Amino acid sequence: MSRIQLALNVADLEASVTFYTQLFGVEPNKLRPGYANFAIVEPPLKLVLIEGEKGQDTRLDHLGVEVTSTDQVTAAADRLQGAGLATFEENDTSCCYAVQDKVWVTGPGREPWEVYVVKADADQMGKAPALDGDSARCTNAPQEPGLPVPAAASRACGS
Repeated sequence: MSRIQLALNVADLEASVTFYTQLFGVEPNKLRPGYANFAIVEPPLKLVLIEGEKGQDTRLDHLGVEVTSTDQVTAAADRLQGAGLATFEENDTSCCYAVQDKVWVTGPGREPWEVYVVKADADQMGKAPALDGDSARCTNAPQEPGLPVPAAASRACGS
């Protein structure tokens, strides 16, 4: 099963979790300091909330497509590269309390997209994967010249 991911940067995580629980009628799938995600069945959506600065308006952090295997991530990377798009790949990256493989691409409006698979959840591993100072943030940030993958790639991920 694939599903679209929408990652939002929110000023008040608690209020946002309450709102989206009411909106979609489901509890968060994962709730950690500064981070929450919802695995919504209908419509098929992975909604990720990342706590940002107090007082800011909610804004798009990044978009994604969650897939079920590393082979699907590799196929997406090959297809995107074959279409002439600049990509940035991350394998075995620790992000959002999980280990993931992913490929990033940036749309014409500089909107960041990732195609990713969750290989292991922190809960399944018995401990959180190695993360930087903010537990909801990735350790690997795309640094490839000419690939405008924004701070989203270094801050937030799909899991």
